[in-house]
Amino acid sequence: MSKQCEICGKKPIKAAKLTFSHKQIVHTQEPNLQTVKAVVNGVSKKIKVCTSCLKAGKVQKA
Repeated sequence: MSKQCEICGKKPIKAAKLTFSHKQIVHTQEPNLQTVKAVVNGVSKKIKVCTSCLKAGKVQKA
């Protein structure tokens, strides 16, 4: 299972923290994905959708 939104394609990115001593700590920032039962091509199925797509109304819930 990928950590990617099935509507907009949003996926994890790499981000870096810079400490006081200038050590760079690389970590991943993952999108806020929710599993939602939605209507896709007339059939209801479970898809992973980010919360920004849910708030924008890009998904029609079943």
